[in-house]
Amino acid sequence: MKIILRDDIASLGEAGEVVTVKDGYARNYLIPRGIAYQATKGNLKVWDDEKKKRLKRIARETSEAEKVKAAIETVNVRIEMQVGEEGRLFGSVTNRMIAEYMAEKGVELDHRNIVIDDPIRSQGTFRVHAQLGHAVVANIDVEVFGDTVVDEESSEAPVAEAAAEPDEAVAEAVVEATPDEEA
Repeated sequence: MKIILRDDIASLGEAGEVVTVKDGYARNYLIPRGIAYQATKGNLKVWDDEKKKRLKRIARETSEAEKVKAAIETVNVRIEMQVGEEGRLFGSVTNRMIAEYMAEKGVELDHRNIVIDDPIRSQGTFRVHAQLGHAVVANIDVEVFGDTVVDEESSEAPVAEAAAEPDEAVAEAVVEATPDEEA
């Protein structure tokens, strides 16, 4: 069956294309879900009207995305993380952290639109991207810096020493309890 696609579908084609698919796939899946029309002269005219509306909507959304891109690229993202020896972070910087920082600065951005190519696990400046739709991509420079350097060996040593030395009050209580039990 020949159909007209209403949306872009990776496995079939782009919106507006006339493609041939199996009858069952068209009747049971594509047409009932509004993804495609059956290719008739009347539906070709309907698609032409839809196409004009679609192009206007895409132009409006693209201009809005360009405005958001301009706002995003003006924000300098600085994220403070706890670091250990050699400047390595405890954990990594996530797209949620970047989105929350942007929200604090007044730029609303969905964390799912932020793409981090390689995990950010050290201090420095990194470039991530925000995909805003309709091929509009904003570049975000993220500066990661450490708040305190934690020495892993020295932080565990006092805990081990405290566990090895019993508390003096507990030791006196044990000594006093022992003679009473014998009597």
